[in-house]
Amino acid sequence: MQIDVLSLFPNMFEPLRESMIGKALERHLLNFDVVDYRSYSHDKHHHVDDTPYGGGAGMLLKPEPLFEAMDGVNQRHPGPKRVILMDPAGKKFDQQAARELSQERHLVFICGHYEGYDERIRTLVTDEYSLGDYVLTGGELPAMVMIDAIVRLLPGVLGNDESAHTDSFENGLLEYPQYTRPPEYRGMQVPEVLQNGNHQLIARWRLKESLRRTYLRRPDLLERVELDDAAKKLLREVKTEEATKAAERRLNAFEQNKEDTD
Repeated sequence: MQIDVLSLFPNMFEPLRESMIGKALERHLLNFDVVDYRSYSHDKHHHVDDTPYGGGAGMLLKPEPLFEAMDGVNQRHPGPKRVILMDPAGKKFDQQAARELSQERHLVFICGHYEGYDERIRTLVTDEYSLGDYVLTGGELPAMVMIDAIVRLLPGVLGNDESAHTDSFENGLLEYPQYTRPPEYRGMQVPEVLQNGNHQLIARWRLKESLRRTYLRRPDLLERVELDDAAKKLLREVKTEEATKAAERRLNAFEQNKEDTD
């Protein structure tokens, strides 16, 4: 995969060359270039922004530097590419989008700054993405998040390809709890089922705890995921168990309050 980033702050992307993405670069699974589009400014002061027509607060990115930066990308790498604009008005980036984009051969990320973009810049773009309903100073941090989420899905990037498939959100659910040695630490025990070597029981426990974590923390995800009959049965067990726990907590709280008032 080829990834190009158009940014006014190219040094922000240097940490991406470490760890997992660094290994992808070493294995030639990824080519990664960052272009400072300020270098395409023809102003003697290298301005890339200007005041908006019609007045208003803030400054807008001018079209010329980004158009010429994209011309350079297209000259170096002819062929189809997805050009992604980081924008608060874009569609929300999620794991499904990461999977889709990981299938592409070439991605270009445009990172804005200032108040916004000259509208003509959007004609360069195939996709607009946002991380959520909040505003950041620039597009660099969202682009880094997206790149990390996408690159880790490329075949051969992770040491164990199964890791990507068992991550949270990969099957529409949050990931199950995980443990390593020692089996007991400060009174906290690793569940016995994980230590007995019965892979069928382990798989059942993991699915059930994945359903439990999703039910407790992100119940909205359960509305969008297709569960088979076995998973539906486990989810019913989870709901019953959690309802029992909640009733016990209410009873304990009632008894404690009663003792305090006596």
